Amino acid sequence: MSDIFKALADPTRRDILTMLAKEPTTVNSIADQFQMSRPAVSRHIKILHDSQLVSMEQNPLDGRYLNCYAQLEVLKEVEDYMKCLESLWKERLDRLGKYLDSQPEG
Repeated sequence: MSDIFKALADPTRRDILTMLAKEPTTVNSIADQFQMSRPAVSRHIKILHDSQLVSMEQNPLDGRYLNCYAQLEVLKEVEDYMKCLESLWKERLDRLGKYLDSQPEG
């Protein structure tokens, strides 16, 4: 799961993932949307791919291009983890609230 957090830590990678969640596209089309070199965008996509947030396959119409697809089901593990943390913090805050309510005013 640490790879997922590492991948999502960067705003450019979050933007790329959001783009791909809306519509699969090629590496070149992604690179056209950013003010950085194609190799820099490719490095971001590689990190997303290594964390399994993005899959890639050759374009069937033109094998020179790679199509990229968001793999959002991988985020289910993160969602489950965040729900667990939310539950723990809610419990702690509830206990703090009860403690504060039991204290005399003054």
